[in-house]
Amino acid sequence: MSLNPNGYKLSDRTGKLTAYDLMPTTVSAGPETREFLLKVIDVLLDFVKATNDRNEKVLDFHHPEDMKRLLDLDVPDRALPLQQLIEDCATTLKYQVKTGHPHFFNQLSNGLDLISMAGEWLTATANTNMFTYEIAPVFILMENVVLTKMREIIGWSGGDSILAPGGSISNLYAFLAARHKMFPNYKEHGSVGLPGTLVMFTSDQCHYSIKSCAAVCGLGTDHCIVVPSDEHGKMITSELERLILERKAKGDIPFFVNATAGTTVLGAFDDINTIADICQKYNCWMHIDAAWGGGLLMSRKHRHPRLTGVERADSITWNPHKLMGALLQCSTIHFKEDGLLISCNQMSAEYLFMTDKQYDISYDTGDKVIQCGRHNDIFKLWLQWRAKGTEGFEKQQDRLMELVQYQLKRIREQSDRFHLILEPECVNVSFWYVPKRLRGVPHDSKKEVELGKICPIIKGRMMQKGTLMVGYQPDDRRPNFFRSIISSAAVTEEDVDFMLDEIHRLGDDL
Repeated sequence: MSLNPNGYKLSDRTGKLTAYDLMPTTVSAGPETREFLLKVIDVLLDFVKATNDRNEKVLDFHHPEDMKRLLDLDVPDRALPLQQLIEDCATTLKYQVKTGHPHFFNQLSNGLDLISMAGEWLTATANTNMFTYEIAPVFILMENVVLTKMREIIGWSGGDSILAPGGSISNLYAFLAARHKMFPNYKEHGSVGLPGTLVMFTSDQCHYSIKSCAAVCGLGTDHCIVVPSDEHGKMITSELERLILERKAKGDIPFFVNATAGTTVLGAFDDINTIADICQKYNCWMHIDAAWGGGLLMSRKHRHPRLTGVERADSITWNPHKLMGALLQCSTIHFKEDGLLISCNQMSAEYLFMTDKQYDISYDTGDKVIQCGRHNDIFKLWLQWRAKGTEGFEKQQDRLMELVQYQLKRIREQSDRFHLILEPECVNVSFWYVPKRLRGVPHDSKKEVELGKICPIIKGRMMQKGTLMVGYQPDDRRPNFFRSIISSAAVTEEDVDFMLDEIHRLGDDL
């Protein structure tokens, strides 16, 4: 059922009212307020139903200029009636991509976990800030419990953590803490007193936010040293050591190494133990960006060897809004050493973080972070964890990996139509579609160029049809190729078959 903006009618009286006629402005408007909110819920529930209906389109695509003509995006001077607001809600969702649809394989974050969604509804209703226990007592305690549990799963008995607005900011917190740990006076004096130029290291397959840390924090991207990766997308650790020695010989100060646990494109896991040995040898902070692959920490079957040695890291980014299926956004950053977050970021704003409060001020989190206002991202994860249990998260990770193995099996069974690029370590499956005219042609670089040209055409067709979304991209070794992601609990073997069949249907004539 597609959402019909005209299908959600308030009573004639309520429909003509404006927001000023509802609570809290009009305290006596309890019935009208309830009617309006229940109608909004009707719209939301219909979108949930459509998202889980395989006969529904994943998206109703329109080019930007066409979309502008379909929508009324004007911000008016006078209040519009409530009936118009209900229609606005339905129209918005009518043209929104259904990222929870079982045929959406496009992004690392997909799926629509209903318990996490319910948690987000409650979070919005509570509308509080996470900087002090004073105004978010229950949520602060929840955050402590969940983050402690996550550190235990990593393998730490102590430490500290915080929820941040996305993996990029989580990685930034790791960079700041690493610099503060090695040069605690940098916070006050900047780079003036440094005995040399700081340099950091990361693989050429890392998330771009690692390089962004160098730019944002004044290091400069020239001092973010890119370490080559092998054909599987893993950092070449011998090159890491060579580059560290090379920069030390120039008088630079290597201080930070990022290992990636689940690269964005290929889903590769760097060799954590070997990188940890190198960091220990040269006194470098070891950060693991496990924003993508961190969910596999929940699986005894798949944790090793991918994340073996993870407990040796100094800091770890782990995004529950990816493999664990929490709703966006839900990103965590964890530190082995307690006290670093507060020492690094504390500014002691007296109007918020008074030391003479009536409760234990160690529960105030605001001075640990570079933000002031911080969104409540914990309740949806806490509620989801209560609903699934740790065992449920483990089963979810195992199921996603099982579906990947099914996809590989189906690709191999159709080797004339599909070319698997490499064996995946995560739920990223990289492949080319081979149309009829190229079947039987020997696989070489010229053929790969032709296969790369086909990807954007098929993607354009699938978006116009609205039946499927699968991402494509090039990398430094290959032209465009498809990268499907299975991270939604809604996906079944039949949906994997649909994906491959639909790509074939859309591309066979190319």
